[in-house]
Amino acid sequence: MVETDVQYAEEVVEKLVDEHNLIVFNDHVNTFDHVIDSLIKVCKHDAIQAEQCTHIIHFNGKCDVKKGDFDSLEPLCTALLDRGITAEIH
Repeated sequence: MVETDVQYAEEVVEKLVDEHNLIVFNDHVNTFDHVIDSLIKVCKHDAIQAEQCTHIIHFNGKCDVKKGDFDSLEPLCTALLDRGITAEIH
């Protein structure tokens, strides 16, 4: 029974270490429509999710728009940066 608990604990720690967040920050340059369109095209959000994230970005200054491992988030972050949107992976 102890072996199972240890294995489970290792899996949880592994998952926590591998999971990152793609964060988009508010700016005074990009329009709501541009951010919404970018989240739909780059992050594959549906229209409602993209609109909700854009409002959170506007009112809170940032929003976690996608979770995943670093390797899958890096091209998304680069694509958002290429569109002039401030984004980081944490």
